[in-house]
Amino acid sequence: MTVFKTSMRNFFAHKGRMALSAVAVLLSVAFVCGTLVFTDTMNTTFDKLFATTSSDVTVSPKAAKADDTPQNGKPESLPASAVERTGKAQGVKSAEGAVSSMNVTVVDSDNKNMGSSTGAPTIAGNWTKNDLRSMEITSGHAPRGPTEVMVDADTADKHHLKMGDELRTIAVTGDFKAKIVGIATFKITNPGAAVVYYDTATAQRELLGSTGRFTQINVTAAAGVSDAQLKQNVSKQLTAAGGTFKIQTQKEYSDESREGIGEFMNVIKYAMLGFAGIAFLVGIFLIINTFSMLVAQRTREIGLMRAIGSSRKQVNRSVLIEALFLGVVGSILGVAAGVGIAVGLMKLMSMAGMNLSTADLTVKAATPVIGLVLGVVVTVLAAYLPARRAGKVSPMAALRDAGTPADGKAGWIRGLIGLLLTGSGVAALFTAAGADKASDGASMLGIGVVLSLIGFVIIGPLLAGGVVRTLSAVLLRGFGPVGRLAERNALRNPRRTGATGAALMIGLALVACLSVVGSSMVASATEELDKSVGTDFIIQGNQRIVPQAQKAIEDTPGLEHVTSYKIVEAKLTAPDGKTEDTDVTAADPTYASDLRRETVSGDLAAAYGKNAMSVGSLYAEKHGVRVGDTMTVAFKGGQSAKLKVAAITDDDTALDKGSRYLNITTLKQYVPADKMPPNDMMFATAEDGQEKTAYASLKKSLDAYPQYQVRDQTDYKQQLKDQIGQLLNMVYGLLALAIVVAVLGVVNTLALSVVERTREIGLMRAIGLSRRQLRRMIRLESVVIALFGALLGLGLGMGWGATAQQLLALEGLKVLDIPWPTIIGVFIGSAFVGLFAALVPAFRAGRMNVLNAIATD
Repeated sequence: MTVFKTSMRNFFAHKGRMALSAVAVLLSVAFVCGTLVFTDTMNTTFDKLFATTSSDVTVSPKAAKADDTPQNGKPESLPASAVERTGKAQGVKSAEGAVSSMNVTVVDSDNKNMGSSTGAPTIAGNWTKNDLRSMEITSGHAPRGPTEVMVDADTADKHHLKMGDELRTIAVTGDFKAKIVGIATFKITNPGAAVVYYDTATAQRELLGSTGRFTQINVTAAAGVSDAQLKQNVSKQLTAAGGTFKIQTQKEYSDESREGIGEFMNVIKYAMLGFAGIAFLVGIFLIINTFSMLVAQRTREIGLMRAIGSSRKQVNRSVLIEALFLGVVGSILGVAAGVGIAVGLMKLMSMAGMNLSTADLTVKAATPVIGLVLGVVVTVLAAYLPARRAGKVSPMAALRDAGTPADGKAGWIRGLIGLLLTGSGVAALFTAAGADKASDGASMLGIGVVLSLIGFVIIGPLLAGGVVRTLSAVLLRGFGPVGRLAERNALRNPRRTGATGAALMIGLALVACLSVVGSSMVASATEELDKSVGTDFIIQGNQRIVPQAQKAIEDTPGLEHVTSYKIVEAKLTAPDGKTEDTDVTAADPTYASDLRRETVSGDLAAAYGKNAMSVGSLYAEKHGVRVGDTMTVAFKGGQSAKLKVAAITDDDTALDKGSRYLNITTLKQYVPADKMPPNDMMFATAEDGQEKTAYASLKKSLDAYPQYQVRDQTDYKQQLKDQIGQLLNMVYGLLALAIVVAVLGVVNTLALSVVERTREIGLMRAIGLSRRQLRRMIRLESVVIALFGALLGLGLGMGWGATAQQLLALEGLKVLDIPWPTIIGVFIGSAFVGLFAALVPAFRAGRMNVLNAIATD
């Protein structure tokens, strides 16, 4: 009890000093809990959606998949006769045919896309009784003919649609127009999909290309009949009549629908938790620094406790109890803040177009437990070394001034371990850079990153002397005696400076690494485009190019040629007898000039001949394929073909790596017209001197199809740069949490060092140091510590990034590009971080009473 009371007294005596450490714990726990609550809420939203919208039993074509995009743009379907047969099964209350397609684009009268901007699908179908499970008509009525359409209320609100407005639906079967006669409102949360309904005949004709067919059958069970029993009865009924179908209970259908979403959610969840882990790692340094300095400042107090009978274990336990209390307080506040973060993320997603209702907010019992355990365990572990150091304080320490000298032996041991780990990490990075396969090098890169990071953290105190002196010589000497004092203060405790700099180093190392990788990817792709792409224009969008849009492209004046490009699913059997599911690329022969691919052997132009194809060099090497060999290609939806290998393309590229080419004319021999896939993209080359005119004409030709974009090579490069830039900005935003915690570490270090040097500051003030000079000294000390951490982090990160680029070079991205403006900007920004972190400590130091400061023990 005495130990506990002493711990609580010390905790509250230094509550101001503990606050920043508590904030670090709070932020880290909040990010973990916020991530868990946010992803759990999204899962709850989709679970409710799938459970509500699915019927007791669903019958669909055997080949249909919940997340499948039909190759030919038309969903898999089953005959209307199957609906009638299903209705005759025992235990069936009702069986209703439904039509649904996600391969459409809906535009308003101004050709503005009504789809979601977040990647959620546009769903078109017929209005059925099953839809009443999740929706209700709040305005107008359900569509009754080919010129009528009903939309969901969220889409109507977002795009300011009203009754009587005309919508045009663009499908692979053609365009058709209809006026809004009804608006339906979701009874549950709609995550962001745009939904439009037509009458059954129109949906069949326009979405499936034929009447008398449905994409699924919604079966409702009679009273007292379970879903499992109903599935069994329906299966017997349909099997007896012949045909193969996929029959699923509500749970099975919901689980399958959830799979694709679940994978996406796991990526988000673990990525965000990874950044939370980085914040925890940075927070550890803050906590270690805090307790190390508090122990040093209480050396005389601890010595007195030991002199009057306190054992090492009691002193050790006292510090750990303080850490435990800090962890509990920070974690409890962090759990509460995590719920707030989750709500904030939901609001942001809603603003972006994905609707998430706080009514579905899901806080599982495990979430606060995980947050509390993580926060407390991390805090106590971080305080363990300072606690051990406190336990080693001897009773004689009460006779000395506060503060204990560093253990020289321990410093040398630490340095040797750090150098060993750093050397091992560098060796692993060199091994990764020299790997022959990216997959082999990736594991060595991971090992190298971890070992070099740990090594740098451990040898930070050793590096502090040389690096800080160098920085000071460049930056601080111009400030005269104040600058020299700032330098000596930063060097006074290298272990503290190293730990403080390490916290900033981690976040900035990741920033530098990702900047190098991102910049290298853009530079490599740009070089590859300049070298390999011969076409003037690339046309693609978020929907495969429908025939009517293809015709508009082909009819554009000023074009020398237009190239069609299709991706076809197939089973490929090599001469060695091995078969794999893959894609093949069917294109017009002009594609050989649109994208200049080097060949290892053979002639690429010959691959576009009759019953010929090409394969990539990696595939050829793996299966021993040579020019002249015959491949068996079983096309999805078509027949098997025996195709002669006319060329082997070099896979040392980032564009179309591994592609197998054949002529569209060859494809048409084996795949019927109704199964032929639309173009994934198209390429166009302008007549000589007509590039600008053709560019404008192409854009005008596709004005009616806003889902497609026309890009010249400059546009395409900019798009690539923007995409990578957006991804990096998201990552930087998440890393900002770790950097915020690191800034708190600098603030805490300075605040505690000011307290530690109270008497010294009083004496300097007494002999003539002004308040302004004092504040400047502390700010300069902060700046040099921040720049020390930045220099280590940026250097380490550039090393990681350069190694990662060597692995990317194996995938065709061969250019190493160091983004010096970003690196220099981050380094300069670190100086401002140091200035900001010193504001409060410098202000408090300047306000000290000189006489009281001198009188401090």
